[in-house]
Amino acid sequence: MTPGTRPVMLVGFQQQGNLGLGYLASTLRRAGHRVEVLDFERPAEEILAAARELDPILIGFSLIFQFYIRRFGELIRYLRGNGVECHFSMGGHYPTLSYRQTLETVPELDSVVRFEGELTLLELVNALCTGAEWRGMDGIAYACEGQAVVTPARKLIEDLDSLPYPERNFEPDVVLGRRAMPLLASRGCSRTCSFCSIHTFYRTAPGKVVRTRRPREVVMEMLWLHEERGITIFLFQDDDFPLFGKAWHRWAGELVDEMHHARLPGRVIWKINCRADAVAPELFARMRDAGLYIVYMGLESGTEEGLSTLNKGITVEQNLGAVRILKQLGIKFEFGFMLLDPSSTFASVHANVGFLRAIVGDGSAAATFCRMLPYDGTPIKDELERTGRLRGDVCAPDYDFLDPRLEDFYQALARTVDVTGWIHGHKALSPQLNWAWNEVAVMEQLFPDLPGMSGYKARLRQITQASNELLFRVVDDLAADYENGRGGECDAEALHGRCGEFLERLLLERNGFVVRNQGILLETLQQGQPHEAA
Repeated sequence: MTPGTRPVMLVGFQQQGNLGLGYLASTLRRAGHRVEVLDFERPAEEILAAARELDPILIGFSLIFQFYIRRFGELIRYLRGNGVECHFSMGGHYPTLSYRQTLETVPELDSVVRFEGELTLLELVNALCTGAEWRGMDGIAYACEGQAVVTPARKLIEDLDSLPYPERNFEPDVVLGRRAMPLLASRGCSRTCSFCSIHTFYRTAPGKVVRTRRPREVVMEMLWLHEERGITIFLFQDDDFPLFGKAWHRWAGELVDEMHHARLPGRVIWKINCRADAVAPELFARMRDAGLYIVYMGLESGTEEGLSTLNKGITVEQNLGAVRILKQLGIKFEFGFMLLDPSSTFASVHANVGFLRAIVGDGSAAATFCRMLPYDGTPIKDELERTGRLRGDVCAPDYDFLDPRLEDFYQALARTVDVTGWIHGHKALSPQLNWAWNEVAVMEQLFPDLPGMSGYKARLRQITQASNELLFRVVDDLAADYENGRGGECDAEALHGRCGEFLERLLLERNGFVVRNQGILLETLQQGQPHEAA
């Protein structure tokens, strides 16, 4: 049987683009295999119909988040129960690091593809197509007589530019008519945060942990996407964009030089994820001038003890300093933050609120936070298990606080922010405010100067500041009540009303500003070029 006789079917989440699936698909296709990629969120009946029509040699399931493992299992059992008999395989961080649990939870799987999957999946598909034995190949796990068998880990891909561009068979996100796509410049992370499985994933396999693409190749992909698909916003999905240290400073400088050589600044903008200790004024000024418009940082905690528990290897002052630098440079920022972690006390909760006030009390961004969760493959999960504090299961991992009053406080706070629609979900207030700020950054970079922009930004800042301050007071007051043994709940109905007022003001301001400037916005879009052509 030759490549392409029976296709390969890949199933995974496609919202916001799944470059992992894209790299798998393009690698298989380059080798002559036909590939069909389906969104996991399509109805099971449609996925079954596609499997029956395609009659694939293999269906590969991409599991990004471990708490979806049972949903994937339900789909897989549904396919098996309706006569789909081809090889089923699964990949991702959780299947890689917890392959025994994966095979136990989903016994219908024939194999697990571990670590970086491009070369392993290609070898597996080739073996299935030719009828060759596949169980001895590197980089997989499978069940045999009720026991999990694991083969030696395949070496991480050394030259990322040897891979073809990932297939992007999904529609781009659109911001004010500007099209956005994800992109990767590197793989791996050199840090060792205790709550993150990424470094465990890359350090468990042989090979260099962090690998960067050649700056010119990254820019050539950007240029191709810009010219062929009209992409003007690039969202780098690197685990940690390579900026820290002299070598990566040189790499970032070369990337900026290549962007200017390709005449991309003024035509495209881009977003990165990085740590606060990588934010350097001179380098980021150069990156800003080449189109960097938003930086996401995992700040995680506003206390030294919290940062130590999370093994961030960074200080509170470094976090604060990074925010100051970005504000001074006029670069928008977003952040991840854990109000609660296994070391939390009521004192740390109040300190964390103080930290959030320091960085976004001015309304420069909407406040957001979560509770740290102990995912499989992370050192902190192993430590919690060792000390008897781990609870929950794979789909809802949890832990006991050292002070049991904190659990009652957290549950009351979670009910408050969920009921009022403040933090969680795309339609909640904080995400809507941050989306409005994202639009502002896009307008300032990719459109001509818009009349009334300074007034709109001032009003948006006022709404954001007022929303943040109310949220801070709610957290502080609720924490004080539980700390002092009073307990109780917030007036959810009243808070829901306040959030609704903020959201109504936001929509009125945002929609009014866009309507007043729609002529300029539409004219710029019709010209086909961003700000440079204006």
